Amino acid sequence: MISPGGSCSARHTKGAAMDLRAWLRKLGLEHYEATFRENKIDDTVLPSLTAEDLKDLGVGFVGDRRKLLDGIAALRAGASAPTPPSEAPPATNESDADTAERRQVTVMFSDLVGSTALSARMDLEDLRDVISAYQTCVAGAVRRFEGFVAKYMGDGVLIYFGYPQAHEDDADRAVRAALEAIAAVSALKLSVRLQTRVGIATGLVVVGDLIGSGEAQERGIVGETPNLAARLQAVAAPDTVVIAESTRRLLGDLFELKDLGPQKLKGIRGRNKAWVALRPSAVEGRFEALHAGELTELVGRQKELEVLLRGWSKATMGHGQVVLLCGEPGVGKSRLTAAVLQRLASEPHTRLRYFCSPQHAESALYPIISQMQRAAGFAHDDTAQTKLNKLNALLAKSFTTLQDAALLTEMLSLPNDGRYPSLELAAPQRRERIFGALTAQLEALSQVNPVLMIFEDVHWIDPTSLEALGRAVRHLRSLRVQLIITYRLEFEPPWTGEPHIASLTVDRLGKDEVEALIDCVTGDGLLSATVRRDIIERTDGIPLFVEEMTKAALEAGCDGAARLTAAVPSAPALPASLHASLMARLDRLGSAKEVAQIGAAIGREFSYALVTAVARKPNADLGSALDRLIAAGLLFQQGTPPQATFLFKHALIQDAAYGTLLREQRRALHARIAITLEKEFAELIASQPQLLAHHCTEAGLIEKAAALWGVAGERSLSHSALLEGAAQLTRALNQIATLRTTPALRREQIKFQVALANAMMHTKGYAARETRASVDLARVFIERAEALGEPPEDPLLLFSVLYGSWVASFVAFNGDTCCGLAEQFLALSEQKGDLAALMIGHRLMGSSLLLTGKLAEARLHYDQAIALYNPREHRPLAMRFGQDVEVACLSFRSLALWLLGFPEAALVDADRALRNARAIGQATTLMYALRHVPLTSIQCGAYSAANAQADELLTLADEKGASLWKALGATIKGFVFALTGKAAAGVQMITNGVGPTRSTGSTVFQPLDLSYLAVAHAQVGQFEDARRCVDEATRAAATAKSWWWQAELSRIAGEIALMSPAPDAAKAEAHFEHALMVARQQRAKSWELRASMSMARLWRHQGRRDQARELLAPVYGWFTEGFETLDLKQAKALLDELAE
Repeated sequence: MISPGGSCSARHTKGAAMDLRAWLRKLGLEHYEATFRENKIDDTVLPSLTAEDLKDLGVGFVGDRRKLLDGIAALRAGASAPTPPSEAPPATNESDADTAERRQVTVMFSDLVGSTALSARMDLEDLRDVISAYQTCVAGAVRRFEGFVAKYMGDGVLIYFGYPQAHEDDADRAVRAALEAIAAVSALKLSVRLQTRVGIATGLVVVGDLIGSGEAQERGIVGETPNLAARLQAVAAPDTVVIAESTRRLLGDLFELKDLGPQKLKGIRGRNKAWVALRPSAVEGRFEALHAGELTELVGRQKELEVLLRGWSKATMGHGQVVLLCGEPGVGKSRLTAAVLQRLASEPHTRLRYFCSPQHAESALYPIISQMQRAAGFAHDDTAQTKLNKLNALLAKSFTTLQDAALLTEMLSLPNDGRYPSLELAAPQRRERIFGALTAQLEALSQVNPVLMIFEDVHWIDPTSLEALGRAVRHLRSLRVQLIITYRLEFEPPWTGEPHIASLTVDRLGKDEVEALIDCVTGDGLLSATVRRDIIERTDGIPLFVEEMTKAALEAGCDGAARLTAAVPSAPALPASLHASLMARLDRLGSAKEVAQIGAAIGREFSYALVTAVARKPNADLGSALDRLIAAGLLFQQGTPPQATFLFKHALIQDAAYGTLLREQRRALHARIAITLEKEFAELIASQPQLLAHHCTEAGLIEKAAALWGVAGERSLSHSALLEGAAQLTRALNQIATLRTTPALRREQIKFQVALANAMMHTKGYAARETRASVDLARVFIERAEALGEPPEDPLLLFSVLYGSWVASFVAFNGDTCCGLAEQFLALSEQKGDLAALMIGHRLMGSSLLLTGKLAEARLHYDQAIALYNPREHRPLAMRFGQDVEVACLSFRSLALWLLGFPEAALVDADRALRNARAIGQATTLMYALRHVPLTSIQCGAYSAANAQADELLTLADEKGASLWKALGATIKGFVFALTGKAAAGVQMITNGVGPTRSTGSTVFQPLDLSYLAVAHAQVGQFEDARRCVDEATRAAATAKSWWWQAELSRIAGEIALMSPAPDAAKAEAHFEHALMVARQQRAKSWELRASMSMARLWRHQGRRDQARELLAPVYGWFTEGFETLDLKQAKALLDELAE
């Protein structure tokens, strides 16, 4: 359609064929027609061609490829200048034509100032010509920066940067285009002087819907961004560009800006910051401009930096060096060069920095000209004469001849005012002489000082600069020059194989280095472990990604509404600073972009078989698209189709591809994936139900998703994936809560809530507030179902809830409450005649009685529980009742047996508990055994075994995210340290374990913990702390009515009284007497033996040897086993000594 301003759209109508010959002829490249036709390049393929495709077609010249790519971009943008108005506009890719996208766009709104007044005083045809000239002028500037003219609106023009083709510097392009448009409009030779004003804003929009038909057809855009751009244009003064905060943040210091302060804009919420973009800044490089302020500390690049500095050292001695610094975008090439500059700041040297630009890839000698302009200090308002004077001063430093100065003046498009000779040279001669002048200048500078020459982003270099650079590479080998050339992977440097040329590839950071970089960015700001893990997983070791994602997390309030999640996020989770560069890579894919979107919806990794089934494309087309994604560096491939699998090279590329899909598109795509998984990948879904659950959730199939999340959660728990299982069960329950209840849903709700409560016992702690709340909610669900006449079909669900109530009381120990709940549990199990529940009831009674000091009764209950245990029937109950019942009973019965005076039987039970726990292979059961078995090991003096068991527990708990068990493992190690001469470490380790344990509400072993902490304090001379711990332990035991450790606690108090600087024998004897009394009451023969030894040692010291022997001998004589355990060996040695 012909626009009001005489410009024309290049969009094809459906079904119209493109004249390939005419299109190539307009580009001056008609000689490629035969090649294109031989390779079946038609209007359906042409818009998706890439630079690599053109190379494969034999388009060898960079200039020709650039012209073709520009023409192809114009086809996609619907703005191809080569297409004459009389021709049907060329087609875009079908998916581009029909599909709207959610994406970040920089919107530019340009308006002609005073058009109303012009219309009042001008002839209509003259006005038409004026507006047409204005629109053509603006559109020309926009297209030079590869923007998209979306709509002409009388005297206004709506422009998009970032759609339909994104560039990594869209905001920069928009502002440059706006400034150029203003200058061009002001320079128009018309009957009236025209002025324009421009507003620019950046943000997320939905763009691309085809609105209207025929000549009225246009690309719609929805969102606040275009409104903001229009409102900013309204506040702009004539011939100025006003930009929004969203755009300014993407520009860094690339432009000189004037702050307008907060603006109240009609129809826009709140006050919006605005700036006038005055002109491009004089900042030396793009990296510095975008990283204004202090650079983040260089992390993980010491080896690379050392290579560069060694090269510099050689260069200073006259051995010129070239380092080819290669790496993918954002990996830190520019940061490394900045580090070199920082390190050499104090050394005398000359710096020559050259920056290539994607906007000037066809501008001859652009980086060289720009460097010379910066070095000369040109200012925007300098006259030609001033610039000549500045250039003359610069060239004098390198002893440039008058003839060379004339050439360089001409190269900078400055007039020769007669100070230099006029040179009449043919183009080839002039080119050679300019190259020679540049080489001579480099040689002259290197004779004064060593030269550090940095050529950045050579993948964007123009052909002439590339030739000049090649000459420098060859010439500098005998000069005091180091040349660092940075480029991306797609560039193939033509200079290799020379001894003075080194290649250095900058790789991604490792996990530890990413952690360190996050710390550098956050400073004093805190990020939760979850957010840190998300950043690490999603940034794939790319420093730029790490920095920007970390900053985004900090700005979002870390764990607030904008918290980053490990799942595929919505588009806002992608920082604006990364959005453009990622989208630019996707937009270059053409039709392959759709396959990237499908893959992104499937997941970070996907199989050829699944993407084939979902994409529904011919194998050749799909294979071509996947090949293009791999060639573009977006996917890794493993294996060959049809067994191949693909992995997104960056999680953020996956995010970007997924983020372009609209909500309904996502739902439809996920539904397709879900159906395909169910029909064709049943085995996969059986092993990974969470995959189907995820896709059903995203497809809006909530009831189905809830059931699948529950199944996934139960499966995860059965495989000891505790955190994952808890998360999946939580998702199931949250989704069920949104549905209308039915009997079936209520049954699932009870089952999943019980499973979640059991999972939380291990991830949060048995007595943690969240765990108690989860248990209480399960009870509520059961009671509600029973009230509706729908009791759970599985009677053990109720017992599982009752177990949850008991274990919470047990861990936050209260003897009376525990015994009461255990009795209720046991009575109900007897009433219902359920053997499994009866077995569990005996276990609960045993543990409750053991800790209240009723050791013999406790042993009997454990005996009964173990007798009822049937491995085949009862092992599956482990995740419903904390851990395997037999392992739990054996672990505690071993303590009871040791206390009762049967050390060998205790060790047998302990060994059996560990062996069974390992055989079961369930983490919760093994952690339970590794926590409790060491208590028996320690009492028997097997400290090495206890230490090894504690180490294993710490490793397993860390792996499973079980914070309670990790804290308990720390206390065990602390006990061992306290008893093996490492008391200072023991104090630290026990303290480290006790704090987190208490934070979960667990106090069951508080008397034990504090008594060992007291021992450790005493051994390092901290007697006040030791006594405080004993007193606290005594109060805790009395409050909880936990008497099983009372005898040992009293004995330890007596030992501390004797160890103090002022030993108190009477007090010690009283404590030992109390320990003996309690041990005898409980029939705790092992406590009695220890207390007897302590008393005997005291009496021996007092000279009461016979009395000591009479006390200890009968206790020792009672024992029938365990004579190789530590206590019995020490008792035998003491008796032998007393007999002398």
